[in-house]
Amino acid sequence: MDHINIDQLIIFANHGLFSQEKDLGQKFALDIDLCVNTQAAAFSKDLAQSVDYGALIQAIKQRFTETTYDLIESVAEDIAQYILRHYTLVASVRLRLHKPWAPVMTAVESIYIDIERRRNRAFLGLGSNLGDSENLLDNAIQELSKAPHTEVKKQSSLYQTKAWGLEDQPDFLNCVVEVETFLEAENLLNFVQTIENNLGRTREVKWGPRSIDIDILFYNDAIIYQEDLFIPHPYIEERAFIIEPMKEIAPFWIHPVSGKQMRQLSITDEEVTRL
Repeated sequence: MDHINIDQLIIFANHGLFSQEKDLGQKFALDIDLCVNTQAAAFSKDLAQSVDYGALIQAIKQRFTETTYDLIESVAEDIAQYILRHYTLVASVRLRLHKPWAPVMTAVESIYIDIERRRNRAFLGLGSNLGDSENLLDNAIQELSKAPHTEVKKQSSLYQTKAWGLEDQPDFLNCVVEVETFLEAENLLNFVQTIENNLGRTREVKWGPRSIDIDILFYNDAIIYQEDLFIPHPYIEERAFIIEPMKEIAPFWIHPVSGKQMRQLSITDEEVTRL
């Protein structure tokens, strides 16, 4: 992939924890590395096939100065996500934000933060068997859609299935959505758990009835095994209510562990009804 770089974009703004930083302002410097395929622009000589860095600089300067943040971490995150939201050709952005006048009471050339953000492709499995399940699933998808860092790209049909794991409970409604997100996997987990909590999810019985359940099935082609985060979801190949909606919206998606495409997976002894 190609790169467009902007080095040492100097902006005077009012970010900082201390009142004098907000009142008096100070100098900041941005180094920006945009990962973008420039070949189409080179062949067509059409700027629309690349990034108008002059316009981008003006947009960043306006964004940088219209809001005040306590932390440079917040400023950097806001600018990186702004670029990814408004410049769809940019696959990822690396940003270094310098704060050369930081009030640290000693001589330093600069203090800076480096971050890299990218467009991540993830699949989420949603399920409900308490209350108005269809409405709860709709509300969850709306919450995903409203977030500035996550966009719903595809949504499967609803599937009705018998409960899995603990069978003495109502049938579930399930679906799968494909999202594009700027969040790292751990932060995506926190985000979907917040949606669950806001929609009344409680965790009292393992595999028990629930108003809403949102699982991260896949996150890019990542393989993550942590105490509270397993990606790909460990039960994908055992659950028809995941396989069938995945086959509907992403039949050629490859499971990064088994190496199998979704269309190659099937479970014949589990009843799943597409609604």
